[in-house]
Amino acid sequence: MTTTAVLYSAVGRDITRYDIDVASGTLTRRETITALANVQYAWPHPSKRWLYVATSNRGKGLKADSNHVSAFRIDPETGALSPHGEAQPQYTRAVHVCVHPSGKYLLSGHNLPRTGLTVNPINDDGTLGREITQAAGLDYGIYPHQVMATPSGRAAMLIDRGNNAEHGKPEDPGALRFYRFDQGQLSPLAVIAPNWGYGFGPRHLDFHPAKPWMYVSLERQSQLCMYRFSGDAVEATAASVQETLADPKGIKPRQLAGAIHVHPDGRHVYVANRADWTVDHQGTPVFGGGENSIAVFAIDQDSGKPQLIQHADTHSIHVRTFAFDPTGRLMVAASIKPLAVRQSSGIETVPAALSVFRVGDDGTLNFIRRYAVPTNGEIHYWMGIVELKK
Repeated sequence: MTTTAVLYSAVGRDITRYDIDVASGTLTRRETITALANVQYAWPHPSKRWLYVATSNRGKGLKADSNHVSAFRIDPETGALSPHGEAQPQYTRAVHVCVHPSGKYLLSGHNLPRTGLTVNPINDDGTLGREITQAAGLDYGIYPHQVMATPSGRAAMLIDRGNNAEHGKPEDPGALRFYRFDQGQLSPLAVIAPNWGYGFGPRHLDFHPAKPWMYVSLERQSQLCMYRFSGDAVEATAASVQETLADPKGIKPRQLAGAIHVHPDGRHVYVANRADWTVDHQGTPVFGGGENSIAVFAIDQDSGKPQLIQHADTHSIHVRTFAFDPTGRLMVAASIKPLAVRQSSGIETVPAALSVFRVGDDGTLNFIRRYAVPTNGEIHYWMGIVELKK
């Protein structure tokens, strides 16, 4: 087998490499390396020579006093990772990172305990430099969950999810926050917050590879929004809003939209539906119901508007990340943890997993197999696929 792309799967501090065989739809587990702390997110350099990883010891009962972004060299033959240069400290956990289209900057988005967007320069050799100081007084919102650079590289975005009203606390509004980006420096540009952000809970977005269209998953509303943009200006009103669920009227607790990706060929967009709430069954917490699927939308190539064509069962609980191989023929979805599920024969534990799908010519997903991922009490928090450049 000739390896042209590899999959990286992160559980707690451990990052495991898998070879991908696109023809057979199989994954082969290889070595595991250990990062500085729990992996939060990662993003490859445009050259595919380096992978940038955000880590934090944040967790239940932990102080989050060890937060870093680190560079790893990607072996061009095997995809094996090795540390590359010094890790750079951050003031708090980065929930998401991305590399600027120029390959010269790493952007990190933060939400707790203090929101923010930090920028580290990427040196010519791929190592990370120290954080670039930003102007005081920038508004980073209430609860960012993703940071993205626009395709032009002239703007950066924080996708500010907000929070639902609960436990007597009112709703925190959400927004799409835009900043001018000039050689690593940020300045205010625009904010999109329909109804002042109330009832608007964006989590992630992705751009069409060739058209001026942007697709946004609304986590708290389980919806998909499509926006048009010109240059770096995005229309304030969504051109299309679609439900991501098969049964939007029967929503269970903790039903959330999640990651979103436009297919490499630009003809379809995919959104994860996640549910993991539990109920008690004879002293055992078991899955309480909800939709765990990938919603598949066909994109009208003239208007950019998406149309729902499929809900593909993920055969797992709570997919947080998913990715396509570079050819677009395979998609792998990663669920975060095992969970007990009631079956007619009794209680079965559905493992954290990598679920592999064949992508049809019509964009639909056909389930091939599932690989259980041992978590040992940790969270299967991130997974990504990187093409190898030899």
